[in-house]
Amino acid sequence: MNISYNEAAKALNAAIEKAKSLNLPVSIAVVDAGGHLLAFARLDSVFGVIDFAVKKARTAVMFGVDSDVMGSITAASGVHGYGMINSNEGLLTIAGGVVIKNKDGNVIGAIASSGGTPEQDKAIAEAGSFA
Repeated sequence: MNISYNEAAKALNAAIEKAKSLNLPVSIAVVDAGGHLLAFARLDSVFGVIDFAVKKARTAVMFGVDSDVMGSITAASGVHGYGMINSNEGLLTIAGGVVIKNKDGNVIGAIASSGGTPEQDKAIAEAGSFA
């Protein structure tokens, strides 16, 4: 199963509202179950975080867990962490990437924010994941 464009747009809009309420210049990316970009917004963020948002979302959906959870997994893997981080055209395993699940609990996509603190990015993405 895959997230539809309408669902992605709804998630993106909810995340945008959360970012605006925090007055944060972030980039927000929504990817489908295959990790392909489906919706994106750049809210006056610096250019560098555009790629961060996409990579956080891709990391979450590819492994079926939030990006910070994947960070804990790679950190615990010791020497193998380098290979894990550099797989799949590079992962970003810090907070801000959150899986999106359907009503049956299946992962259908992911949303990520970048530009705030890890906690702010996660809160923004979570707002979109529950939309």
